[in-house]
Amino acid sequence: MGDDEAEFDIERYRALLAQADDEQSRLALIELLIEENARDRMAADEARRQALSQAEIIRRLLGNHST
Repeated sequence: MGDDEAEFDIERYRALLAQADDEQSRLALIELLIEENARDRMAADEARRQALSQAEIIRRLLGNHST
């Protein structure tokens, strides 16, 4: 199972959808999905920023040792 699949708990969402039997609970489920997607995107963006920062540090270190 990949990291994306580990984060997306299909059984949990199926259970929540089955319980969403009125408009208010369906809207709450939609809001939850949006919030969780936003959280996941922010975490992915932060991981990318950290990787770029580490790559820049390594580039600088290697550049200093080459001269």
